[in-house]
Amino acid sequence: MTSSQEWVEIARDVAAKLAVDAVERDRAHQTPYEEVRLLKDSGLVTLLGPAEHGGGGQTWETAYRVIREVARGDGSIGQLLGYHYLWAWAVRLVGTEAQIAAVEELYTKDKLFFGGAVNPRDSDLTITEDGDELVYSGHKSFSTGSKVSDLTVLEGVLEGTGDHIFAIVPSRQEGIVFHDDWDNIGQRLTESGSVTIKNVRVPWASAAGYVDRKFQPLTYNTLNVPTIQLVFTNFYLGIAQGALDTALAYTRDHTRAWPYGGDDKASAGEEWYILEGYGDLQAKLWAVEALVDRAGAEISEVLHAPREQLTPQRRGELAVLIAAAKQRASDTGLEVGTKIFELTGARASAAKYGLDRFWRNLRTHSLHDPVAYKRREVGAYALLGQLPEPTWYT
Repeated sequence: MTSSQEWVEIARDVAAKLAVDAVERDRAHQTPYEEVRLLKDSGLVTLLGPAEHGGGGQTWETAYRVIREVARGDGSIGQLLGYHYLWAWAVRLVGTEAQIAAVEELYTKDKLFFGGAVNPRDSDLTITEDGDELVYSGHKSFSTGSKVSDLTVLEGVLEGTGDHIFAIVPSRQEGIVFHDDWDNIGQRLTESGSVTIKNVRVPWASAAGYVDRKFQPLTYNTLNVPTIQLVFTNFYLGIAQGALDTALAYTRDHTRAWPYGGDDKASAGEEWYILEGYGDLQAKLWAVEALVDRAGAEISEVLHAPREQLTPQRRGELAVLIAAAKQRASDTGLEVGTKIFELTGARASAAKYGLDRFWRNLRTHSLHDPVAYKRREVGAYALLGQLPEPTWYT
């Protein structure tokens, strides 16, 4: 059985392969079919899947480290993998035991890749009843993973009620149309364009967490947001680490010492301001990594514990810790993405080196939800002892 560290090494190997032509692929902006095939062939897609069905049987603590390593080579593919893990776990968050067993066997045995059409800022999909079936219709502005996904998670509201219902459906069907309108400055290969859902039918028996058409609520159901917020945090950190890796390599090979400082050096490696700059960035990233690893270990323990054990208090504490980690990863990553240009030099701004992609990737996704609200959550906890209430973003 592959150990946690061995899975991280596999992720590093995948990242190294992705990094070779990351600049060219970012520029081409093509659907990442081959990149997802690499994830499948490496086994990373089924990292969290049950061992009895051929999965890795690993914990979320390992999954977070794997996401980070893959993002180090390509931020877009790190995001795709992280979202896949969240949506593959969605059935555990809200499903019944029978549903969990069926979905995990299906996706693990066939190495299926997940996407999701669950953007909360849009109107909910409308669900109508037709006998023993639910019928989903509507539009979502974002559906990360769209064309490269095998399965899509849908969420909507049952007409005439306030009941939200999740369901997992095949991505390739007549009623799901993915649109080619993802044209943002960063995370360009995430296939995060819009989707139209029209008359997609799901058996009532597949409505996640419903028994006799009634939902069985648990505090555990609300872990979807802290879990994915830490997914964000890890690929932010991976992108920042990749930026530093790339800048360091460039400086070693190309950056020249400044000849007009009055204390001329023979090489960039002797320049005090370059050593000071890289030292500052490295120290900050190590500090962020320690906080992110702590958050990963704590939420992993909860995610793999019996669902009935989770209390609102513990859930709130985890949300605060993850909010702290996210803001640090976002702020430090954006700083790294900018500062590396000062340390590599003017020639490093040439388009062929693609150093700008790290900042573009981080800036694009860090706008997903305002980081200021994460600071406020941490501040309210520190000053007032308040825990954040579960929402679609907390």
